[in-house]
Amino acid sequence: MTDPKKTANDDKTLSEDDAATQPADQSGPTDQSDETAKQPKTEDSDEVTALKSELAAMKDRALRAVAEAENVRRRADKERGETLKFASSGLAKELLPVVDNLRRALESVPEEARAENDVLKNLMVGVEMTEKMLLDAFVKQNILKLDPLDEKFNYAEHQAIQEVPDTGKPAGTVVQVLQHGYKMHDRLLRPAMVLVAKADPASPPDDPDKVDTTA
Repeated sequence: MTDPKKTANDDKTLSEDDAATQPADQSGPTDQSDETAKQPKTEDSDEVTALKSELAAMKDRALRAVAEAENVRRRADKERGETLKFASSGLAKELLPVVDNLRRALESVPEEARAENDVLKNLMVGVEMTEKMLLDAFVKQNILKLDPLDEKFNYAEHQAIQEVPDTGKPAGTVVQVLQHGYKMHDRLLRPAMVLVAKADPASPPDDPDKVDTTA
């Protein structure tokens, strides 16, 4: 007959052995599952970083493209504005000799001849009106005549033909205008041809001890 106490002790011992061996059996799969759970997180983090870098690069390229397009647009607008601004400069240059000849015709007829001949007088009036209308049209197109008489010689707008001594004027002063110049807006169409006062060698300089260092 089986001893009930012995059987109970045997069952208790078996339960303790199972409890002792069970955690040891499950420790391996648990650690492996933790490593497996950590691995996707690392891969996801790397992928997010790569996507952020790619997005930043694309954003930079887009901003550069927008800036370049804006620069191209501004250059095109500037060129278009310059073209419209000086659109009539070619025609104006062709008309400058016409203006010169009208002025020469008026200056070639003395006042006495006009007073003595009514036909000639009326002809000169017509020439004067034609010259005035042409100059008015120039003004509407922002074409200005340069008349630098008694002004300081300007290398940007004047062309000196000769220096004239004994003029009684400061050196470099325009004493005669042989041909008027013209400019359109800030662009020179033709320089004024002038005669310039020459420095008097007999007159001493303002400061004999001063050395010119501008050259």
